[in-house]
Amino acid sequence: MTTIIVIAKETVPGRVKTRLHPPLSFEQAAELAAASLADTLAVVAALPASRRILAFDGNLLPLGSESFEVIHQVSGDLDMRLGAIFDECTGPTVLVGMDTPQLTAANLAPVFHEWPADIDAWLGLANDGGYWAIAMREPDGSLIRGVPMSLDDTGARQLASLETAGLRVGLLDELIDVDTIVDAREVAAIAPDGRFGQTLASFEGVVL
Repeated sequence: MTTIIVIAKETVPGRVKTRLHPPLSFEQAAELAAASLADTLAVVAALPASRRILAFDGNLLPLGSESFEVIHQVSGDLDMRLGAIFDECTGPTVLVGMDTPQLTAANLAPVFHEWPADIDAWLGLANDGGYWAIAMREPDGSLIRGVPMSLDDTGARQLASLETAGLRVGLLDELIDVDTIVDAREVAAIAPDGRFGQTLASFEGVVL
């Protein structure tokens, strides 16, 4: 019985994926973020989870979230928000972000199979030094709180926090986290048929 959480925020122009501007407009960046979230929710909705949670920052819920339990994020920095979400859960729990639309069920397969006896947590590192997924057999938000986020060594710091607490950590596939237009192009090439890939391709006339 595994809980899966998607952490996301409302895709408001000027508030999401601002590093894609330029060459994208703020409106296009927001549309691309919405496509990324839609792809992520579609994958998560098909996983054999016992509980699906959308940890949301915003008012207008995204399409595709209808089967999710919605928990609104607490205020505070990202580490505080992630920690609070984990403290809401019991049993094996995995959290993913909305910035890896190339995500597949295979990337999360180790979390949804029986965990080896020598694994207490899983971490999916991202190409930018952060991480796209974190899972714990026994959720403990205190192991996330205090980890500085959005740095080029956030993933390493999170891994150290888990291991310092005595958890034995397995590593999931490393994925590209979409921050820049270069990242977006690489991810669209990996998953051209997803909403993200199709949305990026639809922005004709943009020099990418």
